[in-house]
Amino acid sequence: MLIGIVANEASGDLLGAALVRELRQRVPSARFVGVAGSHMQDAGCETLFEMERLSVMGLTEVLGHLRELLGLRNDLARYFLAHRPNVFIGVDAPDFNLGLERRLRESGIKTVHLVSPTVWAWRPGRVKGIRRAVDLMLSVFPFEESFLRAHGVPATYVGHPLADEIPLEVDQKTARAALELPSDQPVIAILPGSRVGEMRRLAAPFIETACQCLSVRPDLYFVVPLVNQTLRRFFIAELARLAPDLPITLVDGRSRDAIAAADVVLTASGTATLETLLLKRPMVVAYRVHPISYHLVKQLRLVKVPFIAMANLLAGEALAPEFIQDRCRAELLAPALLQLLDDRQQAAKIHAVYLRIHHELRRNAAREAAHAVLTLIGAATS
Repeated sequence: MLIGIVANEASGDLLGAALVRELRQRVPSARFVGVAGSHMQDAGCETLFEMERLSVMGLTEVLGHLRELLGLRNDLARYFLAHRPNVFIGVDAPDFNLGLERRLRESGIKTVHLVSPTVWAWRPGRVKGIRRAVDLMLSVFPFEESFLRAHGVPATYVGHPLADEIPLEVDQKTARAALELPSDQPVIAILPGSRVGEMRRLAAPFIETACQCLSVRPDLYFVVPLVNQTLRRFFIAELARLAPDLPITLVDGRSRDAIAAADVVLTASGTATLETLLLKRPMVVAYRVHPISYHLVKQLRLVKVPFIAMANLLAGEALAPEFIQDRCRAELLAPALLQLLDDRQQAAKIHAVYLRIHHELRRNAAREAAHAVLTLIGAATS
């Protein structure tokens, strides 16, 4: 059995790896080929080129890489049309993967998409393209299945793999010891994103926020997980420029340990907000995109939901304060972080709500997804 699978960023790499491991358990002879990060490769997936070449986000940013992205997608289409897989699985990255899936499906190859595009949140017209592209959508949030089916998209809610992987309760002391962080100081975790563009826009305001927090609370300590050496080098350069004496530890990867070790978290919007929710830590969410991208989104009214952070969407309220675009400034972020750090009552409420959501998302997603994929192609196993 040949299974094609393509992911384009760190979060998709984790999701894809969980699915590859489960499918391999059920079909040990299966071969997995596509675009994979380190986790998917460790699980046994061959990669045709580096995953980072697809890691582009934002309307204007994509335009700058459009020729390369289209070329890569054409290369993948040619490969899979020549080496026809039993099924092709696109992991997230809808703007890249749905076009590839549509082309493969039109040639008779079964297609699955893992992680529904947020058509319920913005650009709802995309659902028409989804209907043409996929034989099955695997949704990771409970409210998506009914929405998709109502719009003619075959969909199955499988739960979220991160909810399965992350324990319901994590020990802060153990996490701090693992990262060699101080045991007797308040710790703030800083997560400035997993893409180069995010780092360029968020590193400086996040470091400046840490400095302002430290000026009020000199006992603070900071930890920053960085997903690769490119981002690490950039962050170190910004740190040397803005705050060379900041009490901080940089770690390679290990975002879960960093979040678990923290009292509060400052994070870019994205999967990190879900990870922070599952680890039950109070958070402040901040984000910037290219100004032209932001202007287009605002003017065209493309966003249809009240929050940008998945943690807030799942909670139904802004438990995580959001600071977007021009509001992503240290003078606003620092007071919000310090307030969460000192408000024990709010921290207890956040923990209770996040624990309830964790239970709702915990369905053994990889098992459910693997069963759905194999059922689709008539190869279901026990």
